[in-house]
Amino acid sequence: MKLRSIMALACAAALWLCGTATAGTYPVEQRVLTDNALYGMGRLPRSACEEQPVAPGHRAAAKRYLGGIMHCLEATWEQYLSENGVQFKGARLKFVTGDYCGTERRLDSDSVYCHDARAVVYKLGTSWLQDPSDLWLLYNTATRYGEHVQRLVDIVHSVDVEAFYDSQAERAERVRRYHLQSACLASAFIKSVWPLEGRSSRDWKYLQQIVQGDVPGQQRLYGKTANIRLWNARGFATGDPASCNTWKAPAGEVA
Repeated sequence: MKLRSIMALACAAALWLCGTATAGTYPVEQRVLTDNALYGMGRLPRSACEEQPVAPGHRAAAKRYLGGIMHCLEATWEQYLSENGVQFKGARLKFVTGDYCGTERRLDSDSVYCHDARAVVYKLGTSWLQDPSDLWLLYNTATRYGEHVQRLVDIVHSVDVEAFYDSQAERAERVRRYHLQSACLASAFIKSVWPLEGRSSRDWKYLQQIVQGDVPGQQRLYGKTANIRLWNARGFATGDPASCNTWKAPAGEVA
């Protein structure tokens, strides 16, 4: 089994993710986080999304696959947010081979959401192309797009402003809540297009087995593996962003 990190970057594109911190428990009081309008918009609309075939090691096919998934994500979230009064702006899909968005690319396969450019950025190497038959590329893209959604509803703006923090520990906890929320939003999207042709519950269960967060340098920012899977399960069970309010969750669920 090949475990896949929820986010392979050692440090994400925004500088506020790069500080040193230790785990802690702090109340989150900004209403834009705890009571965001996103949680009252209902389930995501049901729609169909077709996965393009990707052979192992076929980078061009993987790019087409990701382009198709981005199209599905844009259609779903544009309809959902626009119908609920949120001004929608799309995200770009970009492929790179080196550094991008101010972040050093130290792994052969990587992805990041670049806030300033409103771009989902991929570096596709052998590790993610060796066996692309699982749901990892879909889930990973949907997670990055979840960060775009958080930007559109102003959640990110109350996460990356350092004036809100009393300590580096509080900073790290808010970043974990942010990333766990994007994972939950990704799972809610997958539910909205489920079942995918040729997929079964076995594929979803396998995805949960390969997702991990308990790796050096990442847990403090992305959460424990068990908590990533917890929020994935909640999003997939309901298909509703209301299930993804990590900002009101007890500390144990966002550790």
